[in-house]
Parts: sequence; structure tokens; C-alpha cells
Amino acid sequence: MKAKIKGPKDFWAGLMFIGFGGFFMIWALSHYQMGSAVRMGPAYFPTVLGGLLVFLGILVLIESFAMAGPPVPRFMFRPLILISAACVLYGYLMKPLGLVLATGVLIFVAAFGGHEFKWKEVTILYVVLVVFSLLVFVKGLTLPFPICPAFIENCPIR
Repeated sequence: MKAKIKGPKDFWAGLMFIGFGGFFMIWALSHYQMGSAVRMGPAYFPTVLGGLLVFLGILVLIESFAMAGPPVPRFMFRPLILISAACVLYGYLMKPLGLVLATGVLIFVAAFGGHEFKWKEVTILYVVLVVFSLLVFVKGLTLPFPICPAFIENCPIR
């Protein structure tokens, strides 16, 4: 009897969970001491978490044979490249451009990776994210992020 995969997304997700969970279990057990539930060693948490991930992967894998899912769409490289580039640009541009402009680059470049780009929605998202970042990270947590570009001597945003 041959089993037929009815949900390809679930099948590949289950294999991924099993692979990651198994890797971390084997890595932790081969490099660290396990300990016990009373005196946990450094391998205890990754082993238990990896085991739970393997168990979840097995459940998802079994479900892929039982329930039909939508077909897997073709792989899109544009979103992957633009979202990755946006994250890298954000990291590199934070110091010279500051939080406000680097966040703008992050939001707009990443938004071009989507299938629907609307200037109004992306601009609203940008403004909300900048205000949130300023309030939480700069004011609330007092992290030393540069707010304005380095070439501006007196930043109006403080």
C-alpha cells in the first residue's frame, strides 16, 4: 500500500520540524551534559525542546497524509531577495542615516517585495513604526540609537 501526500505544505513543514528538532537534540546531547530534571545540565533544555519539535513534526507529517491542502505555489525569489536586502540595509544604514531614515529604507524596500505595494499604506506603516520605535526603544528603554543622520548636527527629534 502506497501512502499519498495530500497536503504538500504540511509534509515539508513536518520534515523541517523533525530535522531541526533532531539536529538540536543530537547537537545538545553530543556536546553538553544532560543532567536530570532536578539538576538540569546545559543539554536539558535544547533536548526537551528539540524532542517537542520532533513530536510536533511527526503530528504535522501524519496530518499531511490525512488532510488535503492547497497545492504548493511556485517559489518566488523577489520577496526573499528584497526582504533580506531590506534587513541588511537597515543594519548597515542605522549608524550613518539614523533610526528614522534607516527604518524608512527597511519598510519601503521590504514592501516592494510584496505583490501589492500601496504608497499610502506603506507610508502609514512607516510613520507608526518610527513613532513606536522612538517611544519604546529610544525613550522607554533608553537605547543609544542614532535618531537623525550623522551629518545633521542638531537633531530636531529628541
